[in-house]
Amino acid sequence: MATTRLAVVEESVAAELRAMVAERDWGQFHTPENLAKSIVIEASELLECFQWGAEVDHGRVQGELADVLTYCYLMADRLGVDADRIVLAKLEETRSKYPVEKSRGRSTKYDQL
Repeated sequence: MATTRLAVVEESVAAELRAMVAERDWGQFHTPENLAKSIVIEASELLECFQWGAEVDHGRVQGELADVLTYCYLMADRLGVDADRIVLAKLEETRSKYPVEKSRGRSTKYDQL
């Protein structure tokens, strides 16, 4: 049931983003290259929140995280891929690379386990 709820939320977010982009005619600027650049730029702004230590402005962190996620949703939409599906597929791949019995509590890369 949680996966179904997640899919409904994701579709709602994607629909809202599509509507906003269409209303403003921004789709013309949303090439995969431009969206990839925007993801990195926003991720850098998120990282900047932590530049000088662990004490952060949670509102600013949430705003920057939302920007990163927004561009990720837009990229998935532009590429015609289902964001939930590709994340779940990658999660399955990661699970096989990092079996619990070898990786629990460790940050070691999979090829060093």
